[in-house]
Amino acid sequence: MKNSNDTWYDAVIIGAGLTGMYQLYLLRKAGLSVRGFDAAGDVGGTWYWNRYPGCRVDTESYVYCYGFSDELLNEWSWSERFASQPEVLRYLNFAADKMDVRRDFQFNTRVTGARYDEMRNAWTVELEDGDRVTTRYLISATGPLSAAQMPAYDGAASFRGESFHSYYWPRDPSGSTAGETADFTGKRVAVIGTGATGVQIITEVAKSAGELFVFQRTPNWCIPLGNGPLVAAEMDEIKSRYGDILDFCKTTPTSFPYMPINMSALDVSKMERDALFERLYNTPGYGIWLGNYKDTWSSKAANGVVSEFVASKIRERVKDQIVAEKLIPKNHGFGTRRVPMESGYYEVYNQSNVHLVDIKETPIERITQEGIATSAHRYELDVIIYATGFDALTGALDRMEIRGRSGLTLKEAWAADPQTYLGLQIAGFPNFFTLVAAQNGASFCNIAMCSQMQVEWVTDMIRHMQQNGFNHSELSAAAQDGWTAEIKRLLAKTLLGEVDSWFVGVNTNVAGKSERRALVYTGGGPAYRAICAEVAAGGYEGFQLKRTAQSKAAAKD
Repeated sequence: MKNSNDTWYDAVIIGAGLTGMYQLYLLRKAGLSVRGFDAAGDVGGTWYWNRYPGCRVDTESYVYCYGFSDELLNEWSWSERFASQPEVLRYLNFAADKMDVRRDFQFNTRVTGARYDEMRNAWTVELEDGDRVTTRYLISATGPLSAAQMPAYDGAASFRGESFHSYYWPRDPSGSTAGETADFTGKRVAVIGTGATGVQIITEVAKSAGELFVFQRTPNWCIPLGNGPLVAAEMDEIKSRYGDILDFCKTTPTSFPYMPINMSALDVSKMERDALFERLYNTPGYGIWLGNYKDTWSSKAANGVVSEFVASKIRERVKDQIVAEKLIPKNHGFGTRRVPMESGYYEVYNQSNVHLVDIKETPIERITQEGIATSAHRYELDVIIYATGFDALTGALDRMEIRGRSGLTLKEAWAADPQTYLGLQIAGFPNFFTLVAAQNGASFCNIAMCSQMQVEWVTDMIRHMQQNGFNHSELSAAAQDGWTAEIKRLLAKTLLGEVDSWFVGVNTNVAGKSERRALVYTGGGPAYRAICAEVAAGGYEGFQLKRTAQSKAAAKD
């Protein structure tokens, strides 16, 4: 099948990260002609781009993996409990080789847009170099945190030193994949931002910088990562029970190896509660966030007691109590935003070469040739690092001009509020699937595990369509309205919906994204999988499946 103006594929996948690679592999295995595109030079997705010092996964390495293949599980051994970026990237390259996906990806190729052609029931995908391809099924696997966002500071281009966003960390000429090769010895360095990325960078840069200035707008609740080596005997033991480990993760709300305690934090004594908090705080990983009393996400009173416990830890670890109070969040409770994991972050502020600048008290007014000017002071700098995050969940799709029926862009369709069904398809955009995106069950989850379920589900749906003579999938308005209402209902039962964060689409660095929107599914992984399974068992109820006469004729061309 080929149109005279462009190349035809049954499916096109945008993104060559963990999700996109698996989707290409499964669709090709199902007999479809598939092409993938990625702006990067190779596979890896976020792990290809993020090479800053200290970058590492905050999920236990052994569950941040492809669980579908015993070969991949048994042949790879992780060296650390929480793997560094270079090791994660090596793993993804190893998996890409095993799945042999590179031959069907086109790298260094950015997708700039896609337009749905109703007459042909096909998508024309436009590439940055002016080429285009046509496909029946368009699948985005761009990841939730891939649209890097720079703040709009006056004078940013005038700075004479080095400056860059953490996502675009300068590549080492030697070909190293590790940001740790950067040398800040004796330099005056600024890091703007104290989210998960900023926390990792700050901890590493503080080790060698002459002076480090941390520009903080909003502090976050950070907890110890507890990283350490995974020796061969430990890895062998994990491999011996891999099936049980992964099966357990599928039963937990977020597919991390933590199950919330099925009781209220307020039903036990302070002594008992604090003993649990102490144990969880000192246990590697997200235990104190994801394995705590079940109501710490839904009750302000329960959340208050765990917030005060973590605040007390910050006060213990930071010697200057004025600085400690600046590092304790006052506008949100523990766990209501993403919780950064750290390895000695708070102790950094005990160093004489590290200075915390509260830019709510003294806002940044502009970037100068010499450094940063706030309302109170001018800082002379050699390096400015923007750890200012991402336009999360919707940003990567917003930056492409995706036009559905009647030329409506996805950005226009989502201007007021994103609406989807299962977070996988949008009304008015036939045959377009969105993986690990707004309102689906892989965005507030261990992405490695949850995205695999979505990839397998989409593959099964496309296979079902082929087997039953369908080539067109479009949502009913009722299905979309119902799912969007359910997303909002579930979010309202938690404290997450009451706090500004990327979970609810708030990004003050992005115009038009200051209002809270329902972007994440908070009903838990088991419930989401059960819903998806029920939809599939019912013949994909909510999806209007049909065979279009126009496309049948076009397919003969």
